[in-house]
Amino acid sequence: MKLDWTFPKRVLSALAVIAIVSSYPLIRLGTMEVILAASAGALLMTLNVLAGFLAIEYSIQKSFTTFLKFVLGGMLIRMLVLAAVLVILISFFSIHVAAFLTSIGIFYILFLTLEIMYIQEKFTLHSTKN
Repeated sequence: MKLDWTFPKRVLSALAVIAIVSSYPLIRLGTMEVILAASAGALLMTLNVLAGFLAIEYSIQKSFTTFLKFVLGGMLIRMLVLAAVLVILISFFSIHVAAFLTSIGIFYILFLTLEIMYIQEKFTLHSTKN
């Protein structure tokens, strides 16, 4: 399996842009607890989207049924793991819940959009080769 590194580069670019844009308000107005919670949410969602990327890359050359099993099944597994991590972090650590969930929401929407665009590009590229 040869990985196409354009998607991880886009994810890291988006992460960097949001980090730059949000750094001033977070440092100026937020406490260390808020900054850590927002950073934890960003890290969690980055790992989530990169796991989705690996599922896409592994299954894109396979049959459509296999692709759907890996991508949608992988999404279900990632959501369950994410829910477990959320419960653990919120229950057992003194994490700022509002900052954590806001960060997760923002990055989830952003990364899901990038993931959908990437799948569309892959299918367009794949269909023009056939």
